[in-house]
Amino acid sequence: MNKPKDKQAVALFYDGKNAPAVTAAGSGELAEQIIALAREHGVPLFENRELLRMLMDIGLGEEIPENLYLCIAQIIAFAYSIQGKFPKDWTPPADRADYYLDPHIPDDQ
Repeated sequence: MNKPKDKQAVALFYDGKNAPAVTAAGSGELAEQIIALAREHGVPLFENRELLRMLMDIGLGEEIPENLYLCIAQIIAFAYSIQGKFPKDWTPPADRADYYLDPHIPDDQ
């Protein structure tokens, strides 16, 4: 029988100035703790097995490599938008009213 794989998790820190860096990574119980802390602090979670493998190879405190910038930038942008966060002085395109929708309010209200 195949043993189920341990859960894995990686946490990134992004200050808006430098490249995102790995701040925590682990498997099994440590991964569960990383995920629990993220949920406790309202940090959006994103699951992607291939990306996880690449991020697990980065050392703690190290910035992500350039080849992951676009992928991680898109994830961060999505996470910010679902939390209603946008860059200072940013104006959404006039034809994109959905940028103003509160993700916590159902569409029919």
